[in-house]
Amino acid sequence: MKQKLVYLKLNLVLLLGFFCVTTYAQQDKGINWTKDGSGYYEISDGEIVDITLPKRDRKTILSRAQLTPQGMNQPLRIKSFVISADGSKVLIYTNAKKVWRYETRGDYWLADTKANTLTQIGKDKPASSLMFAKLSPDAGKVAYVSGHNLYVDDLASKTSTALTTDGTDRLINGTFDWVYEEEFDCRDGFRWSPDGSSIAYWQIDARKIKNFLMINNTDSIYPFVIPVEYPKVGENPSACKIGIVNIASAKTTWVNVPGDNVQNYIPRMDWVPGSNDIILQQINREQNTTNLFVANTQSSVIKSIYTETDKAWVDAGEEWQWINNGKEFIWMSEKDGWRHYYRISRDGKKQTLINKGAYDVIESSLVDEKNNTFYFIASPANATQKYLYKTKLDGSGKLERVTPSIFPGTHSYDISPNGSFASHTYQSANISPIVEWMRIDTGNPFTMEGSLTNQLGRMQQPKNKVEFFKVKTDDGTELDGWMKKPDNFDQTKKYPVVFYVYGEPASQTVTDTYGVGYNFLYAGDMPKDGYVYISIENRGAPAPKGREFRKSVYKKIGLMNINDQASAAKKILEWPFIDKERVAVWGWSGGGSSTLNLMFQHPEIYKTGIAIAAVGNQLTYDNIYQERYMGSPLKSKEAYVQGSPITYAKNLQGDLLYIHGTGDDNVHYQNAEMLIDELVKNQKVFQLMSYPNRTHGISEGAGTRQHLAKTYTRFLQEHCAPGGK
Repeated sequence: MKQKLVYLKLNLVLLLGFFCVTTYAQQDKGINWTKDGSGYYEISDGEIVDITLPKRDRKTILSRAQLTPQGMNQPLRIKSFVISADGSKVLIYTNAKKVWRYETRGDYWLADTKANTLTQIGKDKPASSLMFAKLSPDAGKVAYVSGHNLYVDDLASKTSTALTTDGTDRLINGTFDWVYEEEFDCRDGFRWSPDGSSIAYWQIDARKIKNFLMINNTDSIYPFVIPVEYPKVGENPSACKIGIVNIASAKTTWVNVPGDNVQNYIPRMDWVPGSNDIILQQINREQNTTNLFVANTQSSVIKSIYTETDKAWVDAGEEWQWINNGKEFIWMSEKDGWRHYYRISRDGKKQTLINKGAYDVIESSLVDEKNNTFYFIASPANATQKYLYKTKLDGSGKLERVTPSIFPGTHSYDISPNGSFASHTYQSANISPIVEWMRIDTGNPFTMEGSLTNQLGRMQQPKNKVEFFKVKTDDGTELDGWMKKPDNFDQTKKYPVVFYVYGEPASQTVTDTYGVGYNFLYAGDMPKDGYVYISIENRGAPAPKGREFRKSVYKKIGLMNINDQASAAKKILEWPFIDKERVAVWGWSGGGSSTLNLMFQHPEIYKTGIAIAAVGNQLTYDNIYQERYMGSPLKSKEAYVQGSPITYAKNLQGDLLYIHGTGDDNVHYQNAEMLIDELVKNQKVFQLMSYPNRTHGISEGAGTRQHLAKTYTRFLQEHCAPGGK
C-alpha cells in the first residue's frame, strides 16, 4: 500500500550512487567513507579505488585482475562491498537477486589484499542464496544467512559451520517474513557481538500465518497457486524471538523478553558497544506503546529502560547511535509534539532533549561527539523543503542553519565520519539534482568550478515552472500544494485539472524536489497538451509539520484525508482558469485507495478517476500497517469499514478506470474483485485493466510499462479532454 513515490521518480532522477561501509555488504546506503573520514571508496571501471579528499588522489585497492575469480575471464560485477577495519580484507556482494522489494540475496566473495587471494564465501550453498554476509570484528570469520539458517565460515581453517539447523520456509532465522520486511523495514536479522564470540539474531515463526494464494494462469496450461504468508487485519502476527548463538558451540540461548512473543513486535535490536548486552525495541500489537530493553547475554537479566506511549501510534526506531563510550545513545521521539532527538543514558534514567523548538527533525545527518555538534535535516518554515542544521549535542545550543539561504529547495548531505567533508546534493522542483563536494567546517566547495553557484549558472532554467501554493480546508487547516500549468498558459481560458494523490501516512507528494509536476504515466506532454497538474498534501502525510498534523488521521484514513483533499479541491475549482467539468484524479497504491474514495465520496467534484493497485477494503490489508493507523480491529472494525472505498462504491457517477496486477503480493488482486462485485451489484459502469502476474509495481514483462502508460493516457484524454477553452 505504501507507494513511497518509488514508481513516480524511478525514471526521473538518477542520483550519484556510492557504496556504504557498514558491517555487511548489502544495499547501497550512501558514500563508502574510509574509516578516518579522509576519503572514500568507489567502484571505477570494474576496480575498487580509494579517493583521498580534498585533492581526490586515487589509489587502486583491488584491480580488475584481483577481482577476477580463477577460471573466469571477467571480474566480479560488484553490487556493494565492505572493507575490514585494518584494510586487509574486502567482502564483496555480487550476483544479487530480489527478495520481495530489494536485492538482498546473492553471492559473496572475500578478497585478501595481503595474500592476494579471492575466495567465495559459502560456495557449497545454492547460487545467489546468501544474505547479509558480515565480517566478524577481527575479520577472521564471515557469517551469513542461507535458506533461513545462519552459517559462519572460518577464513583460516576454511570450514563452514551451521549455527542454526531448524530453518524452514516458515521458521526464519536471521532474516524476516513478508510483513516485517514491508512494514518495519526489517531485512538483515543478525548482529555480531563486539568480541566476535557470538551472534544475536531474530527468529520469526510464521508457521501459523495463513497463506494468501495468488493464481498464475499464464505460465502453464494448468494454473498453479503462489502462496505468500500474509497476516491480514485482525490475524495474529508471527511469533518473534531473539537468540544469542555461541560461535564455538553453535548453541542458542533465547533472550527472555517480557510479554507475549506473538502480541508484541521487536522491530529493532543491536549490541551495546563494548559489552555483552543487547538493546532491543518492543512495540505492542496496537503499536501505541514502545519499550526499550537492555539484556545481559551472560546473566540473562533483562531490564526495561525506556517506555513511551502515544494516543495514536509509535514508530519503529532508527539504528542506535551510541556516544560517551557506550554510556548514552541518541533516540528519536515525538512525545513533546515534535519529531526531536534525545540523548538517553544506558540505564534510561537521564534523558536530554537535543533539539529544542517547534520544528521537526526530518533525519539525523551526523553525531559529531568530538565537537559537541549534532547535524540534522529540518525545514521549520517550509514543510516541502529540506536544509542542513546543527545544534549542540548536549542540548545547550540554539538552532543553526548550515545550508546557505540562497539555495531554496531540497538539500541532502552525506557527511564524513570525522565531520570534515560532505557530498552536498541540491535540487528543487525546477532544478535537477546537482552535487558539490564541500568542507563542513567552512561551508566552502573544494573547487569553484564544481560549486552549486557555478553549476546553476550553466543550467538552463525551465520556462514553465512548478508553482507552490497554500490552500485552507473548510475547517481552516492550511495545506501545501504544487501546480504545473499548461505551456503558453492563457488566464482567460479554462483548463482541465488532474489531481495526483497519495494521501496516506507512508509518503509525501508535495515536496520541492525535481520530478514533481511530471506525470511519468502520461504518454505525451501534459503541459503541452493543456492540463493543469496539481497535488495537495493532506493531514496524515509524513510532512514535517508536527505530530498533530501527522497523527490526527488516526482511525480516520479514508475520511479525514479524503475530506482534506476534497475541501482543497473545492477551493481550487473556484480559480477562474479551472474547468469544473473537467476534473480528474489519480493515484497508485494508497493513492489508488484515495482516488476511489474521492470518486465515490465526492462525485460532485471528481468526474474522472484512475486508480492503480488500490486497497478497496481495508480489512484485506496486512495487520502491521493497517492496525497501526486504524486501531485494533479486535475491538471494533467500524473505522475500517468507514474508511474503505468499497463502502461508497454505490455512489460512483463519473468515469473510473481501475488497474491492478493479479500477482500483487502487497495489495492483493482480491481488492479488485471485491470492488468489482460491489460496482456490478450497484449497476455502476467502469473500465478495468488487469495485468496477469504483475506485482505491485506493474513493471514485469515486455511492453508492460508502455502499455500501462498508453492505457492511462487514452482514458484520461477521452474522459477529461485536454486543452484550454
